[in-house]
Amino acid sequence: RRATGWRLKHKPRSLSNSQLKRLAALVDLKRLWNTSLQPMLIERYPGSPGNQRVRQFITERMHSLAASWHVELDSFKAQAPHGPVDFANVVATLDPAATWRLVLACHYDSKYFPHDRHGQAFVGASDSAVPCAMLLELVTALDRELLEAKDSCRPEPDGVTLQLLFFDGEEAFKDWSATDSLYGSRHLAERLATSLHRSGLTELQAISLFVLLDLLGARQPMFQNHFPETANWFQRLLGIEKRLHRLGLLQSHPQEQLYFQRDSFYSHVEDDHVPFLRKGVPILHLIATPFPEVWHTMRDTEENLHPPTVENLCRILAAFLAEYLWL
Repeated sequence: RRATGWRLKHKPRSLSNSQLKRLAALVDLKRLWNTSLQPMLIERYPGSPGNQRVRQFITERMHSLAASWHVELDSFKAQAPHGPVDFANVVATLDPAATWRLVLACHYDSKYFPHDRHGQAFVGASDSAVPCAMLLELVTALDRELLEAKDSCRPEPDGVTLQLLFFDGEEAFKDWSATDSLYGSRHLAERLATSLHRSGLTELQAISLFVLLDLLGARQPMFQNHFPETANWFQRLLGIEKRLHRLGLLQSHPQEQLYFQRDSFYSHVEDDHVPFLRKGVPILHLIATPFPEVWHTMRDTEENLHPPTVENLCRILAAFLAEYLWL
């Protein structure tokens, strides 16, 4: 691993089959579902009581971990089509003293829709309660490993830590536009770009890879490679999926290459990575394409999620984290 300019040429660890089996066993679907996902399946558009509840829940969960995360709120007010709104991103960093950050990100707000005739609110199960729950399960499952990595890590020039970003205000209030969307990610990207970190880097330049999760939870999602610059990391995920399949560690997974599509390139999708992409941050965008059928409908509920797929994706990402962070 060596830093070149403000880019990190990062070499991941290779995992044995026994290590993959051990990591897969750490992921607990029941815990993910009952402890992390259920509290998020509420209306949580920016400025709503549900939004505040979910933000507090995420913060408390991060503080409860043994790895002792540094958690802060990036709070701000911005103008929306109907008037000013209070927003707050949750920024959780495992080791703020480390030079580089692997970022896992998602948005915790839900899109605002009027309640339907039955009084039902839009809860955005796949958009993006499940990605949030997956991030919480990953750091819970790997809590001991992350603590050990943090304790053993010296402040080396190429040391990498994990940072979780939970964005507020991804969704547009009315029609998607440059000013009515991505409220949280636009604000945080600007802030990190002007915040000095260490070794002459800004906090934004310290992001070695930005992995964004969105629209997850439906059966058999397909992921395309959106950025040639990070194709090596996409191929890494594809390889992990194959290995876990061959080891019999993925459920409802009929073929070894199901989720990550080889040699495919999908056009750019507007999402929370865009403000970071425009500032030169390497992006890996894990969004189901095509979008789930329930996208932006009242049917984006728990009943239309596929638990084995959520567990499979968590296992793949747990292995990816262990490789990238040398856990």
